[in-house]
Amino acid sequence: MTRPPTTPVKSPFPRGEMTVGDWVRRLAHETAIHRLDAESTLPQTPVTRFSPEFATDGVDEYLTFLTPNRAAASTADGVVHVAATDTGRTWSVSLVAGAIPRVEAAAAPDVRIEGAADDVYRALWGRPHDATVTGSSGLLDALAAP
Repeated sequence: MTRPPTTPVKSPFPRGEMTVGDWVRRLAHETAIHRLDAESTLPQTPVTRFSPEFATDGVDEYLTFLTPNRAAASTADGVVHVAATDTGRTWSVSLVAGAIPRVEAAAAPDVRIEGAADDVYRALWGRPHDATVTGSSGLLDALAAP
């Protein structure tokens, strides 16, 4: 039986509620990252590149859903600017010591992650990438993949 995407489901995360649509999105991106990990064990260079649209959604899911639901409170203050240059999407993540990182309009960034959506997606997940990271890169510890 198929359920509508807005149907509530039990959440495995300590904060927040989930819907069927949230869970499908979460699993799509979790599976994509596991695919990269599996390919990294092969003797040849992995060939998977995610479409700009899928990778942009993955960055958004990581920053707006996964991070607020799984991250520990930040130990530093700052602003992380994330930009997928091929799709034009940007996010500003506010880090406040003692609080969970949040995407919101913010002041000038202390660190930037920029590049093609696929590379930014990989960078956030701590996988090999060609994204550019400039500024106080230590602030990225607050966004480290679970």
